[in-house]
Amino acid sequence: MKNFSTLAKEYHDGMGQLAGTIPETVSVFQNLVGTALQDGALPAKTKELIAFGIAISVRCDGCIAHHARAVLDAGATREEVAEMIGVAMLMGGGPSSVYGVEAMQAYDEFAKAKAA
Repeated sequence: MKNFSTLAKEYHDGMGQLAGTIPETVSVFQNLVGTALQDGALPAKTKELIAFGIAISVRCDGCIAHHARAVLDAGATREEVAEMIGVAMLMGGGPSSVYGVEAMQAYDEFAKAKAA
């Protein structure tokens, strides 16, 4: 089983290093992330569930790690995450079922850490 806390840290550390090399690009990207995921016609939680589902369908471990924590912080329940995984499986087939299992493991890992 993957350690999603480690994957998330590696991603965030890597983005920090990348920001040292291409600060304007990373700043613009981070602004896009913040703007795209804030409450609007869709609540932030729904947007994070969408992002998490896309992370599953494109099979991105770092994205799964990041959005597992973000969706938990946005208030998504385990049941909401499970239903989103079902939709990701519908759209992505067998490979999305593998990453869907990992996504649930990531969510559970962060939920357990948050509860502790």
